[in-house]
Amino acid sequence: MKKLFNITLVLLAAFLVFSCRSDDDSIPEDVHEHDEIGKVVLKLTNKADATDIQTVNVIAGQADGHLHLHAGDTYLAELDFQIAHEDHYHSSDEIEEEKDHHFIVFNPANADINVLRAANDIIRTDGQKLGLRSEWTVNSVQTTGKMNIKLIHGPATVNQNYPSATNQLGQTTGGETDVDITVDAH
Repeated sequence: MKKLFNITLVLLAAFLVFSCRSDDDSIPEDVHEHDEIGKVVLKLTNKADATDIQTVNVIAGQADGHLHLHAGDTYLAELDFQIAHEDHYHSSDEIEEEKDHHFIVFNPANADINVLRAANDIIRTDGQKLGLRSEWTVNSVQTTGKMNIKLIHGPATVNQNYPSATNQLGQTTGGETDVDITVDAH
């Protein structure tokens, strides 16, 4: 009986040792994949002159031009975040599809630009507008003017009315910066 007990213990120990072995193939992959944004297209259309359209492409943080803004004019601004695919880029719907996980913040420097999130902008379930479509009213701009735009992923809180309801640059707490671009605007 003692011999049978010892054999059972040895077999049980062997079973436990081999069944607890780690197998790297059994580690689950991250189920929430993010496409890397490789290009941002910023398009501005002058509200007073629909033929005055300016487009700046930003690839790997480098803009292919700058914005020519005129004091007193208001521009309709549209942002298109694009994904690199082999040798070209294509628009991504991920930002709109995951609207509650994203928010856009604007920060003009050496330029007095009021930003209003457009009526046709994407609205998050918390009632805040995402920032993909906005109106920029240029009060003044210097030759060193710039517009910084950040796409924040997973913010804890968002405020579209920062610093005010008439200048919706936006503010977040928490989250990570998915995109951080600066475009010359003068």
